Amino acid sequence: METHFPGESAEYRAARDRPRHISPAMLLIGVAAVCWAITARRMEGMDMGPGTELGGLGWFAVVWATMMAAMMLPSLLPMALTYAGASRNAKASSPTAATCSFACSYLLVWVGAGVLAYALIRGMRSLDLSWFAWDEGGPYFAGGVILGAALYELTPAKSTCLRHCRDPDLLTDHWRPGLSGALRMGVEHGGFCVGSSWALMAALFALGVMNVTWMIVVAALIAIEKLLPWDRVAIGATVMIIAAVGLAVALAPDQVPGLTIPG
Repeated sequence: METHFPGESAEYRAARDRPRHISPAMLLIGVAAVCWAITARRMEGMDMGPGTELGGLGWFAVVWATMMAAMMLPSLLPMALTYAGASRNAKASSPTAATCSFACSYLLVWVGAGVLAYALIRGMRSLDLSWFAWDEGGPYFAGGVILGAALYELTPAKSTCLRHCRDPDLLTDHWRPGLSGALRMGVEHGGFCVGSSWALMAALFALGVMNVTWMIVVAALIAIEKLLPWDRVAIGATVMIIAAVGLAVALAPDQVPGLTIPG
């Protein structure tokens, strides 16, 4: 419970309470930085091109969870701080712990999305479709997936989900107290963010899911869409960038910077 001392000013209270505001932010930034370092280390010497072998499900799930923490936590920061502030206003016993629970359940949704993508890719590979080989139709298929991601950016579903990822009021309007409330709110917010960014993640798979360079590019696009004040400008820029990359992958893959050509 927040304590006010007689005679203290609002400015003094704000300065006194600032560490409680900063601690969740520093924690999330620190976790993201560590996960970027781990991801870069794990990817050294790996095949980073389209069609990368994903390994076993357990190995992939751990690597994907680390990747999502690295890519998503920075852009989650404003909403996490909104949640932490709402927890303090609701006199929660431990706002930092509740915020961590919110962030963990948010990431859990992304892990589930990664497992679904893993199952889909495994299922496609089991069909043994030779047309998907890179020296045949592979570039056109990869380019088509990326162009599809650009088109999804223009859909009403994208707009609705992105609005929930950007608007703090939509988060606080559905406030739920306690640890179970934090977990539920994290899952709900994660669902909207998966709905907003799943196509960009599909583009990452088409470019090489283990490619750190393209991980950084996709993470930057997601952050720009969530954080830039002008959402339409952000979406327009993303559409142009992703569409240009898709055409380049389909028509001139050897000219795409950072793309590892299979074989």
